Amino acid sequence: MRRVHPGVAAARGSTGGTGEAASAGGASPAGTPPAATGGPSASSAAAGRPTARAGAEERALTSVAAGERYRGAERRGPEATRPEELPRLWHVTLSVSGEDADLRELRRALEQLAHDHPFLLTSRYAVDHAEIRYWEEARDLHDAAAVALRLWGEHRQTAGLPPWEIVGLEVIDRQTYHQRIAEGYGPPPATPVGVHPY
Repeated sequence: MRRVHPGVAAARGSTGGTGEAASAGGASPAGTPPAATGGPSASSAAAGRPTARAGAEERALTSVAAGERYRGAERRGPEATRPEELPRLWHVTLSVSGEDADLRELRRALEQLAHDHPFLLTSRYAVDHAEIRYWEEARDLHDAAAVALRLWGEHRQTAGLPPWEIVGLEVIDRQTYHQRIAEGYGPPPATPVGVHPY
């Protein structure tokens, strides 16, 4: 009777053998080196290299110190106000006109408006028109103009203003106002402050 060595049979024809059996025979199928067969040892070696490299990269990234700009933004938080969102001062000139009004009543109404609106500089008036100049604090020109267009109507009842309509509006920022004054073509200085006839 012919005896078959278990190790030899496994190397020649067994399909259920593992990478260890192939290594024990000293050869791999089709002459492929053991490292290329995708066995456990090859997988472990391949998996180990990127893991070690990734770990080294993570350590390198976490060791980088944050810059001062980043730390300042972190201290201020996400709700920090940007410079362009801060309120600014705007010089407003509002012109109104309408039917003739009693000058004494008109003066009294403009004085009440000046009391209700603390930033008001000066008001000039005549029997059928008036001009109001004041400083408005607003985020941008659109907000300042929107407040100016509502000013006469909102104070009409409380101050007793005549039912005149707005016929002119100029809104300029503080820098432009002072630049005009310096160059000699700006509005006349608001002195004396208060309510005065033309």
